[in-house]
Amino acid sequence: MDVLDLARWQFGITTVYHFILVPLTIGLSPLVAYLQTKWLRTGDTKWLKLSEFFGKILLINFALGIATGIVQEFQFGMTWSEYSRYVGDIFGAPLAFEALLAFFLESVFLGVWIFGRGRISPKAHTISIWLVALGTNISALFILAANSFMQNPVGAVVNPETGRAELDGMGGFLEVVFSTTTLYAFAHTIAASLMVAGAMIAGVSIWWIVRNVQRANEAEARELWKPAAQFGLKVLAVAGILAVTTGHFMGQHMYETQPSKMVAAMGIAQNEENAPLALLLTGTELKQENIITLPIPGLESFMVTNHFSGPESMLMGAKEVQEQYTEMFSDEYGTDVNYIPNPFIAFYSFRIMMALGFASIALAAAGLWMLRGDGLIRSGGVAKLFVWSITFPFIASTFGWILTEMGRQPWVVYPNMHDGMTATPAEMVKQLTNFGVSQNVVPAEVFISLTIFTLLYAALGVVWFILIKRYVREGVNPTKDVAHQFDHTNADVKLSFAY
Repeated sequence: MDVLDLARWQFGITTVYHFILVPLTIGLSPLVAYLQTKWLRTGDTKWLKLSEFFGKILLINFALGIATGIVQEFQFGMTWSEYSRYVGDIFGAPLAFEALLAFFLESVFLGVWIFGRGRISPKAHTISIWLVALGTNISALFILAANSFMQNPVGAVVNPETGRAELDGMGGFLEVVFSTTTLYAFAHTIAASLMVAGAMIAGVSIWWIVRNVQRANEAEARELWKPAAQFGLKVLAVAGILAVTTGHFMGQHMYETQPSKMVAAMGIAQNEENAPLALLLTGTELKQENIITLPIPGLESFMVTNHFSGPESMLMGAKEVQEQYTEMFSDEYGTDVNYIPNPFIAFYSFRIMMALGFASIALAAAGLWMLRGDGLIRSGGVAKLFVWSITFPFIASTFGWILTEMGRQPWVVYPNMHDGMTATPAEMVKQLTNFGVSQNVVPAEVFISLTIFTLLYAALGVVWFILIKRYVREGVNPTKDVAHQFDHTNADVKLSFAY
């Protein structure tokens, strides 16, 4: 493989590893803050015990998320230096704010939360975890703003003297951070992250309900783990509905700004009115004869255009998108560029994401039904099902990210030509992926770093799993008095790791 292929594999592997951890941190931090706030307001120590228990999972995930995320930024300068040279002025701005503002906020107050128990007041200690949650979500906003610029480059202009894309002043920076693409991506990501965290809380809590029932300890099952399970299931259900809703509008926006991605994801081979929903793609090429559809006329058209039939339901197909892009960019790139991303990956990534999302919502509804009233879940098989279902939002989020990144190909910066721009193709902010890779590295260098990172991340993944499993199985000590640890009036309390 050449440098381009190896660099893409390296960035893809490290990104997927990192993104497995990211949504749990984003979603779990506000939920842990909520649990501790509920204790502070009610005085019921079960909520404090639960915040401590799930807080350990948050800390493990946060630490490994940082370790896997550092590599990402180095790759921009080492294997993607041409990309960084071209759009570094824009792409680097939100990343700088993420590090200097959001990451500092969350890391500083995470330290206060970890070591401050018993040294600051309960209220101040609770505020610290809310600031961690705020910092985590602001961090997500800035990172998604940088990525959304790659999907839809607004707020930038090409400097003809340097040949680089540059921010169009302060207004351009604000446009990058608060673009329509950014806001849709942020809303959808936060909803998906809450699904991940809700599934984690629900799955672990249901496992503990069944374990306590089998140990003839129904008191702990009812008083501690049932409220936790109901909380996690409610978060999963509500966040799932929000993820579906935001995803619907995000998909419609994407069809306007990145038609090549969406025609591949939806399986639209050619222009069609009253288009039925594509269910299966039987080959690796996006052709009409390779698509098996549901017998519901106009369903796919309605998802995109809000019309089942008529001229308003017309969907542009891959054939027409390819022809349009070839004509538009032929003077610059020639006529041999394939502008449609890998249809097999885009098509099935989209469907796996949706299928697991809907399955998670259905399981949340089923779990709430089983726990209604005085009910308890007693079946070990059901407990295993909910433990395995913890992976559903994780996998759905991963495939959503794969669709986002691989669906952008062959562009590393997708041209902005669908938001009322009047720029000619030569004036557009855009870059093909093979133009963004570094020119001064050799395949052996990238292959060695790719191998090292893959092995290192695999080892960190094992460590992550072992630590999560250990602390989940350790559970909560029901006789432990956690409230006395917040007695900050004792001047002799030593600074220590509280979790």
